[in-house]
Amino acid sequence: MAIERVRPAAPLPAKILLWLVLSLLYVPILVMILGSVLDAGILTPKWFLQVFDDGVLMSALGNSLLVALGASVLSTFLGTFAAIGIFRSKSKIRWAIEGLSVISLIFPEIVFALSLLSWFFVLGLELGLTTVMIAHVSFSLSYVMMTVGARLANMDASLEDAARDLGAGEMEILRSVILPLLKPAITGGFILSFLLSFDDFLITYFVNGVGRDTLPVKLYAAMKMGVSPKLHALSTMMFFFTVALLWVLLKSQVLKALLDRK
Repeated sequence: MAIERVRPAAPLPAKILLWLVLSLLYVPILVMILGSVLDAGILTPKWFLQVFDDGVLMSALGNSLLVALGASVLSTFLGTFAAIGIFRSKSKIRWAIEGLSVISLIFPEIVFALSLLSWFFVLGLELGLTTVMIAHVSFSLSYVMMTVGARLANMDASLEDAARDLGAGEMEILRSVILPLLKPAITGGFILSFLLSFDDFLITYFVNGVGRDTLPVKLYAAMKMGVSPKLHALSTMMFFFTVALLWVLLKSQVLKALLDRK
């Protein structure tokens, strides 16, 4: 009869350190949320109403949503088929292509932003939401390729063989077998790209033009004048929006696919 081993309790210093780290992480968020719903100690929604009444902030929010949606759609489409192409490649330099595909995950963000800015100047592109979207696609692409590639690595190849035995062509296999099996990873890659684009500040700050600020850039500019309850309310809305999308990402089982990658 196997004897079940009981895991020993964590030592007291480890527990204290854990709660200290959690406090450093989440107490500022709690203070921000309280600052967005309290006015002289009374619960009130007026700070949120002021956010919606602020035309400048709403315009910045619209820019952020437009850029995030466009960048996530493009990066998901390109990243999905790039991952399939790399996974099916027989080339001996496949490892080099895979390495280059995730280079944006390794580069310091400030270096990536400066290199994109220099490239836009070389191409003669006017800085604006278009250059912001291109920049966001360039760094989101790697995350989509990583999530879809992880799913491809765990996919049963016998399903494609069975489809071929039944007379399906390569396009039919792609449409009816591969893409449906990749759906959780594609969905997760889209959400991850959307979150990265919507919350990005540093790269956006470098490649954005004048007068078309996204919400993180506008929030940074407003905070230079001092933190206000309205900014707390705006930050709280962004926080819960991000948490909601992260919850959907977890439910899509993409993280499980990444951890189980062979």
